[in-house]
Amino acid sequence: MGVLHAIAGRRGGYATRMIGSSSPLRGKVAVVTGASAGVGRATARELAGRGVRVALLARGEERLEAARGEIERAGEEALAIGADVADPAAVEEAAARVERELGEIDVWVNGAMTAVLAEVAETTPEEFKRVTEVTYLGSVYGTMAALRRMLPRDRGRILQVGSALARRGIPLQASYCGAKHGLQGFLDSLRAELLHRGSQVTVTMVQLPALNTPQFGWVRTRLARHPQPVPPIYQPEVAGRAVAWAAEHPRREMWVGAPTIWTIVGSAVAPGLVDRYLARTGYDAQQAGWTLDPERPDNLFDPPAGDPGVHGPFDDQAHKRSPQLWLNAHRRALALGGAAAAAAAAAAKALVPR
Repeated sequence: MGVLHAIAGRRGGYATRMIGSSSPLRGKVAVVTGASAGVGRATARELAGRGVRVALLARGEERLEAARGEIERAGEEALAIGADVADPAAVEEAAARVERELGEIDVWVNGAMTAVLAEVAETTPEEFKRVTEVTYLGSVYGTMAALRRMLPRDRGRILQVGSALARRGIPLQASYCGAKHGLQGFLDSLRAELLHRGSQVTVTMVQLPALNTPQFGWVRTRLARHPQPVPPIYQPEVAGRAVAWAAEHPRREMWVGAPTIWTIVGSAVAPGLVDRYLARTGYDAQQAGWTLDPERPDNLFDPPAGDPGVHGPFDDQAHKRSPQLWLNAHRRALALGGAAAAAAAAAAKALVPR
């Protein structure tokens, strides 16, 4: 009584385990942008493991084909489409192809991103423009392509891969933080418009913690040492499970990982204190202990060759699970259980002879 659920195994691997066949996504069609590596690839695997036919959008043809092969070897259906999300015509053409070859799009996941790790004073206008075009406008174009198809059918789910940095900017990542902040406002506006229409199309932003993705191996930077995610670090599969769960259970926003909560709440409560803390610790926290190779390629304008898979170089530090994510996903059941326990305790107390 189960179906094969594909999950990431060791770095570069793809193992399987059995789960129940009750996923409401089974048989649906999903589009995942940025699907050739990192969070996008982990999300595509997770959705495929739940019986979803997945369209993979990204620039790196070699990595796209590798991702498609993983999913198909696990017994699910995938379509790989090379596209730069910064090109709205390419995104629209990709969406049309998905509906021709896989069927009507039920879920759209905006996961494509890029960044420049450098101080604002050392970042060029062309670099800011490119990060904004991919990370912000790429998600806007993807959302618009999804809406063109979902609104007439009055159904569909749009998920935005977000970050704690959508709520709190940190040093050296102004290009990325600015784009994610922009998406927060964009989705707030869109959500209100959908409610005004009475539409059944839903929008969810999944705010993620620091993740061990290949991004840190090819991000453009002017740092002396190799970039790293700010610890504590989680594996991309944590993000993939969160996005897939949010596709099954629409929410306005989903926070993943205790550090995400600390970052968002701490900045809301004491932003000035967080400014000073990040000024003191934020530079070292984003640099690993080894020197950066000055000849390494970056992915800002062109995808590097090769296929690193889902993980970055920080497997030894990265957490495979997030207890906070489990609690978040089961909060309704936990609340009901707590209420039932309280009621049982009250009843037992009432039965005790005075």
